[in-house]
Formats: sequence, structure tokens, C-alpha cells
Amino acid sequence: MKKCVFAGTFDPPTSGHKKVVEDCLALFDEVVVAVMINTGKKPLLPPEKRAALLSKLFCNEERVRVVVFGGAAVDILEKENTVFYVRGIRNTVDLEYENADFYANKKLKPDMITLYIPAEQDQIQVSSTLVRNSVKFEKDYSDYVPEEIRGDFMRYMEEENV
Repeated sequence: MKKCVFAGTFDPPTSGHKKVVEDCLALFDEVVVAVMINTGKKPLLPPEKRAALLSKLFCNEERVRVVVFGGAAVDILEKENTVFYVRGIRNTVDLEYENADFYANKKLKPDMITLYIPAEQDQIQVSSTLVRNSVKFEKDYSDYVPEEIRGDFMRYMEEENV
């Protein structure tokens, strides 16, 4: 069985994240979506709520499993017993960042295989940062958060006083 890990902060999950997971499902038998805890970031939502959003988004797909993980990417790969690490790429800035991360990770886990999945043309601008800024400035973000979880996302923001 081929399994991959798609890790990120997913703060919040976006339509771009959804597309990456859908693409992974065409390649792998199982996709582990890992909500990473990054102490260097101040997230909009706690990791458990981000995981709940992702779980709801993929509730009809038994090959997707959502986990919360506080460690390095190589550690989640070891824990999940896979070498396949998936990254979504929107632009050259993402590519440069991911390549630097790739070389650092490769030293820690030489058998790691990183796959870059490029964003579709109409998704290039979609990011969690864009959604957070849209929330901050009270702008419409409905095109960027999947419809299946939009209501839950709004409710969670109210609960977190965002």
C-alpha cells in the first residue's frame, strides 16, 4: 500500500489544500493530512479545530486520515511508515522555500521522496494567509474556503473571538 503525508498548518484549510489532497488520492492508497503544530506561528484556530475542519472536508473519503502532529516532517513520515512527502506549490516563492526545506529534510531522512503538486491556474493566489487577511479586514473569503466547511469555519472563528 502506498501512503503519503501532506503536512501543513492548514490555518484555515483552503480550496487549494483540498485540491492537493484530491490529487494525492489519484496517486496513493492513503493520504495522511497532518496538521502541524508550529510554535513559531500564531494561528487563527487551534490545531484541533483545524483538524476537525479537514476531517469534515474529507469525511466521505475513507482513504484520508487527519492527524495533529507536533514535530518535524521527517518525524511524521517515520511515524506513518512512509517516505512520500507531498507539498503544494503555488509560485516560485513556494518552490524556493520548499526546495530549501527539501534539502534540509533529505539530510535527516535520505530515503524521503518529496512530491510537488502545482496549484491550478485559478488557485495560484489562494492561501491561508489570504483567508486570514480577508477575515482581519472583513472581506469576502468564500471562494477560498471550501463550501463544505465554510459554516464551521465561521462558527469556529466566533468561538475563538476572531
